[in-house]
Amino acid sequence: MPDTALTRPALITSWLCQLTAAAILGQTLFFKFTGAPESRYIFATLGVEPWGRIGTGVLELVAVALLLFPRTPALGAVLAMGLMGGAILSHLTKLGIEVQGDHGLLFTLALVTLVAAGIVALLRRRELPVVGGHF
Repeated sequence: MPDTALTRPALITSWLCQLTAAAILGQTLFFKFTGAPESRYIFATLGVEPWGRIGTGVLELVAVALLLFPRTPALGAVLAMGLMGGAILSHLTKLGIEVQGDHGLLFTLALVTLVAAGIVALLRRRELPVVGGHF
């Protein structure tokens, strides 16, 4: 059951992490959906411009909604972790830590989002659907 199964400190921690992850993911949506030059550069470097940029933006928007809706933060956290895992892997393999002189800001934001989402997923793991009877 969402929220009610968590202790007060766990609930507060979860919501702080949910808001952190949602805020970081949410602020990047403008750049992805408007085709900002930085965003176009990143996805062109990865070879998936424009559909990778737009698709990633849609998935990030879904993750934000799931993180903020009281019944689905665990699902949003898992989705955010997957997205940030892909972002971090992209930085480590093709983009580099620093992208267009950002001093590693995008990489750091991806790490912060991954950690925040990981905490939410851990705290709310009992809210995740059971797959195949095991979890």
